Amino acid sequence: MNIARTSKLNLEGIAWGLIFVWWGVTELFPLLPEGTGAVGIGLILIGLNMARSWRGIPTSAFTTTLGILALVWGALTLAIPVLHLPFQLPVFAILLIVFGLILAGREIVRPSAA
Repeated sequence: MNIARTSKLNLEGIAWGLIFVWWGVTELFPLLPEGTGAVGIGLILIGLNMARSWRGIPTSAFTTTLGILALVWGALTLAIPVLHLPFQLPVFAILLIVFGLILAGREIVRPSAA
């Protein structure tokens, strides 16, 4: 049990370190497309939970949800210039919908305590 806890703390420390490094990279290179930072952070958070799963450590619904939301946010932000839409893409509304789907889906999939 203690080994799993230590591994969890190490994985979280690595993830936080990577998030700050990635944030620094996106600040250092302003030519990177807008949304790149959010995609990177989303991938780091999803990667953290994949590493937890592979090591037999329980995953975190909070960081998984944040990772998915960051990926969606970054992808939408990156897609806006490519799509050339005649209207403003409602990114915040889309993020709310995705968050709601994650919450509802988690409750639907969760086994009942009967």
